[in-house]
Amino acid sequence: MALDGIFLHSIVSELKSEILNAKIDKVNQPEKDEIILNVRCSSGNKKLLISSNSNYPRIHFSEELKANPASAPMFCMILRKYIVSGRIKDIVQLNNDRVLIIDIENTDDLGFDSVYSLVIEIMGRHSNITLVRKRDGVVMDSIKHITPDINSYRSIYPGLKFKYPPSFDKLNPLNCSESHILNFIKQKDLDISNKTASLCFNGISKLLSEDIYKRYLYLDAVDQNLNSYANICMDYFSNLRSNNFEFISYSDENTLKDFYCLDLITLESYNKNLYTSPSKLIESFYKEKARSQHVHGRSTELLKLINTNLDRCNKKIDILKSTLKECENKDEYKIKGELLTANIYSITPGKSEVSLQNYYSDEDEYITIKLDENKSVSGNIQSFYKKYNKYKKSEAAAKIQLLIAADEIEYLNSVLNNLVNIEQYEEIEEIRSELVESGYLKRKILKKGKKKISKPMHFISSEGLDIYVGKNNIQNDYLTLKFANKQDTWLHTKDIPGSHVIIKGTNISDVTLLEAATLAAYYSKSKDSSNVPVDYTLVKNVKKPSGAKPGMVIYSTNKTLYINPKDPELKRV
Repeated sequence: MALDGIFLHSIVSELKSEILNAKIDKVNQPEKDEIILNVRCSSGNKKLLISSNSNYPRIHFSEELKANPASAPMFCMILRKYIVSGRIKDIVQLNNDRVLIIDIENTDDLGFDSVYSLVIEIMGRHSNITLVRKRDGVVMDSIKHITPDINSYRSIYPGLKFKYPPSFDKLNPLNCSESHILNFIKQKDLDISNKTASLCFNGISKLLSEDIYKRYLYLDAVDQNLNSYANICMDYFSNLRSNNFEFISYSDENTLKDFYCLDLITLESYNKNLYTSPSKLIESFYKEKARSQHVHGRSTELLKLINTNLDRCNKKIDILKSTLKECENKDEYKIKGELLTANIYSITPGKSEVSLQNYYSDEDEYITIKLDENKSVSGNIQSFYKKYNKYKKSEAAAKIQLLIAADEIEYLNSVLNNLVNIEQYEEIEEIRSELVESGYLKRKILKKGKKKISKPMHFISSEGLDIYVGKNNIQNDYLTLKFANKQDTWLHTKDIPGSHVIIKGTNISDVTLLEAATLAAYYSKSKDSSNVPVDYTLVKNVKKPSGAKPGMVIYSTNKTLYINPKDPELKRV
């Protein structure tokens, strides 16, 4: 991903044109590594999203609505105290690197004007957001505290003097000349390669460095020299200095591959999508990626719980199968007991073994029966019958427990599939509530407030029919048992955890049925498989057994389709 110093320069240009001298109205922290500044400016209110996420660090204007936590984190409270109602006086990029400084003027606790610098570092796992008091360079707080045991060179936490990241001996592409480039390459004794530009200039990503080199290779062999390379670099930089940007995302078969603020010949084979601003480009590119990471990060606790219980169930099944193996020979004890009973008066007490004819066998062979010398013949008979009855009961109980464990695994796998497919934070809480009702989690006393409830997915078939897909087991039960009419069509993957799918209406065509079956296969545990069996029947043939866990149903008079799952291309409402 090419959010390098050059792209950040284009963002700074956008920020300066929109929010310089604007007032900060609100500060929110929807994620542990992300803040949103609500800024009031002449063109209207803007939301500035700043993220220090290790995988997707970024800064841009955002239009996405994000839910805030019930109680604000400490860093958010500090920002509210020092910069809310403040004005943005300057926005500076540090030497074209991935460090941005937003100076905010506000009154302090004593009513005096103070300037605070919000330092944003967009550097992968080293990304951070720090509030610094400008007059003395003291850290007020940071979204990530860096202690000496993490980084001995540069610690960041409240009360310390702020120290900027170490600078590299490189040129700034925004103010260097051709002679600077020639002298630098000669001084460093660099060969011209796809890495040269990134070694020479601050803020040049590997992607742009490769593009510069590729353009250099387009020259005839006689023209390939150091001066030509410097000329090509200056051509790139002249566009940047003039703010001649093109905001482009590159995709391949609907999969986003990369983005940049220039048209790159390195990515010319991909499909291009143009955007009017860097913020719109970044938000479009990162929106689903970052949201998915945050959503699944919040569900880690539930994933661990489900996997722990699945391991427990699998261990239980292994023990039960071992018990059944032991019980396979239970009838031998019964036969021995009956043979001893039939010959009780001919057996001398105190013997350690006895040989008796087995009249239960077709061959009438003799078998040797080991006896306890300290017991009477009657006592030995009772011992054999006790063992037989013990194994008989154990076998019956093990078979019942195996069915229970299999049902539990089926349920847990359905929850696991739902966790993998979650799209919104509300769905995590719904699954949590489901696990509370099912006894896997303890009930917590929640704060009063209106709960947000997510809705099942709603698609429109190519023929205009409504198709509904459950996102979790609570929604599955609702769709099948309450929402659907008895003549609607119900679909579900055969013996595979997945979503309940409902087609509203009667006389369903094969086209709509195939589209709904594709949805059922795609939103199942086998979405990456092929020839996935999908059962379908009328809703009236679907029943929920008494005491069954959420989402668990039985059905009859069904037919089966075999589907290759793919991303649904239907309109989603």
